[in-house]
Amino acid sequence: MNPHLKKVTAAGLLITLGIIFGDIGTSPLYVFQTLLTEGTKEGSKVIDELLVLGSISCIFWTLTLQTTFKYIFITLQADNKGEGGIFSLYALVRRYGKWLAIPAIIGAGTLLADGIITPPISVASAIEGLNNVPSIADKFVPGNSLIIGIVIGIILLLFFFQQFGTKVVGSAFGPVMLMWFLMIGTWGTLSVLHSPWIFKALNPYYGAKLLIEHPNGFWLLGAVFLCTTGAEALYSDLGHCGRKNIQMSWIFVKTTLVLNYLGQGAWVLATYSGKPFPNINPFYQIVPNPHLLMIPCVALATLATIIASQALISGSFTLISEAVSMNFWPRITIKYPSNVRGQIYIPSINWLLCFGCVAVTLYFQTSEHMTAAYGFSITIAMLMTTILMYYFMRYVKHWPVWLVTIILCVFLCVEFSFFITNAAKLLKRIFFVFFEIGLIFTMYVWFRARKINNRFLHFIDLEDQIPMLHALSADLTIPKYSSQLIYLTKANNSRQIEEKVIYSIMSRSPKRADTYWFIHIDTTDEPYTMEYSVDQVEQGKIIRVDFRLGFRIQPRVNVLFRKVVEDMVARGELDITSKYESLKQFKVVSDFRFVILEKFLSYNNLFSISESFILNSYFSIKKLAQSEAKAFGLDTSETYVEKIPLVVKPLGNIMLKRVDPVTLEPIH
Repeated sequence: MNPHLKKVTAAGLLITLGIIFGDIGTSPLYVFQTLLTEGTKEGSKVIDELLVLGSISCIFWTLTLQTTFKYIFITLQADNKGEGGIFSLYALVRRYGKWLAIPAIIGAGTLLADGIITPPISVASAIEGLNNVPSIADKFVPGNSLIIGIVIGIILLLFFFQQFGTKVVGSAFGPVMLMWFLMIGTWGTLSVLHSPWIFKALNPYYGAKLLIEHPNGFWLLGAVFLCTTGAEALYSDLGHCGRKNIQMSWIFVKTTLVLNYLGQGAWVLATYSGKPFPNINPFYQIVPNPHLLMIPCVALATLATIIASQALISGSFTLISEAVSMNFWPRITIKYPSNVRGQIYIPSINWLLCFGCVAVTLYFQTSEHMTAAYGFSITIAMLMTTILMYYFMRYVKHWPVWLVTIILCVFLCVEFSFFITNAAKLLKRIFFVFFEIGLIFTMYVWFRARKINNRFLHFIDLEDQIPMLHALSADLTIPKYSSQLIYLTKANNSRQIEEKVIYSIMSRSPKRADTYWFIHIDTTDEPYTMEYSVDQVEQGKIIRVDFRLGFRIQPRVNVLFRKVVEDMVARGELDITSKYESLKQFKVVSDFRFVILEKFLSYNNLFSISESFILNSYFSIKKLAQSEAKAFGLDTSETYVEKIPLVVKPLGNIMLKRVDPVTLEPIH
């Protein structure tokens, strides 16, 4: 995190508006319209005071309880050295329960699934505002091919430009969002001035009355929930802006949001009280002088929704990057399009999200249809965050049990209510279910298979192997494999090594070298740690290097190892001049070679059904993933990949009987 973002500054507040509040800030485009549509479907088919005041009351108290209290005040305290998000939270609490990986996986998978509906619903709701421009209204009816084409065009351009980074246009995000919030707050205020009594909607009495007395009552919570869907993404972007800047800017953001919702409610009651709702968007109806201001309003709304989509896409990249570092996701290509820290680009995820967004747009066609399927994933993600936050509050912060219990009960009660009402949308969102299951399944399989793999790692004492390595290095009858031979090791103890590594050196075409290097990478719970230590197990012959890298640092071993060698040479701890007589006199540098041990599933296994399913799925997924050499940033010209079989449960008790050959008597 940039140092100037650790304290509240004007620049920090502006950056926060551009990065953090895009999703939640554009929700007035569709939330209140959805509530009115859902509230007039059955039973009371006309607009009445109970529906309008109760809806605004529910929105206000949802923003207060979920966004302000849970995320702004409590969850933002769970910052991992300034970083946020469900994996950062998991890193803080994982030592308190092995099973906590499950809520982390489910939360991450459902949050990623949100990435294929937020851009279409936001952009579509903005572009559909053109049907409020009198001169062109007939050309921009929601759901027609022109609007669908514009939405898809914007989405394709948005994903296409991800590969170039947002360094140039990112500087405009803050000013654009500032203009957006000032605009929606102003429009809302102008409408409220004509009906100041609308402020009574902030009384929780009207919200409770709506849920109890209205024919659709409790089920309207599914639409209410849409006003706070950006809260989970807000926590994920903590590292970009800092807690204090988010908390301070939220006061301004929430004020403008509430004013806009109040303004929409005032206009609806003044215009349609006692009448059927014509299913128009009140957000655009409160725009003063629509002939002059409607097109600029739609243009600014479109820019705001693009910024909201950009923040969600960037958050998805960060989430997958963390999942890779913490062994929840296969290693994939990760690029760095600019020198801005933390800005990354993941081609496979980018185009997966792009395909999903286009498919959502074509399938649902209008923002109204999209809102009917929106919210279920985020509800689950919020529930998973609540579970992890319990452990953070109880065991990391050491808050009193009674206080943690009260907080947990409040949020579980609220979020289970949202979950039940959103679960009713399940049939409308079958489109997303397979995507979510695929994400969660991949994370779970990768995590479980890695655990199974690690369970069968056999370590031996490295010091016991020193005489044999010395003898091999001095044996001139064996061709030298490399002057400097490097292996990656998972042994946490610097005096141990995997048995398979020694087997690779000694038994598989013995690999004679002058120096044997063993590199260990430890992923820390902190995001940006970059440290290393060197242990010369046998001076100049066996050297171990331990890297401590934060979970947001990509393990580019080739670059990091080269830096270590340069430091050791500069300190006089290492001589890398070639040992070949013909090259030594010319001070030619030794050759370095990495050996990567890559496992494959041996046929010599007897699994249980569950282990067989997990491991076979793991190796099937692994075929689609990035190679180990590429994942660790190793140049293929100096890397050798050696295949070794994974034998988890070898076949045993083979009842094989020897039969002596039958001796035939000679024929006379």
